[in-house]
Amino acid sequence: MWLAVSLLLIFIAEGFNIFGEMVAAKLPTTESLFSLKSIPLFILVTIGACLLLFAYSLGYQSTKNIWIVSAAAVTSILIIEPILAYAFFQQLPTKGALLGFIFGIAGFIATLTWR
Repeated sequence: MWLAVSLLLIFIAEGFNIFGEMVAAKLPTTESLFSLKSIPLFILVTIGACLLLFAYSLGYQSTKNIWIVSAAAVTSILIIEPILAYAFFQQLPTKGALLGFIFGIAGFIATLTWR
């Protein structure tokens, strides 16, 4: 059960971090990233980082295997980032990016099933 909680927290935390990155990427280049408008992004990414630290700790304690936790984190990025990239930029992945996405999900499934 704690592994499932850890995986959920990893997906949420990575989502917060990636969302903050995508919003920052959309900021006009004339606007400073350190302006008052960016404070919510720093708060969001800080919350995401704290959740990620907790999720890694919980995941390792429940599995005693850091590779499972690492694979979950990388896979969460592989799943969430393309979704948010499409939502923010309306760009479809190239063939190579789509293939990497498919292999990433296959690797995640293999990590969870072949212990």
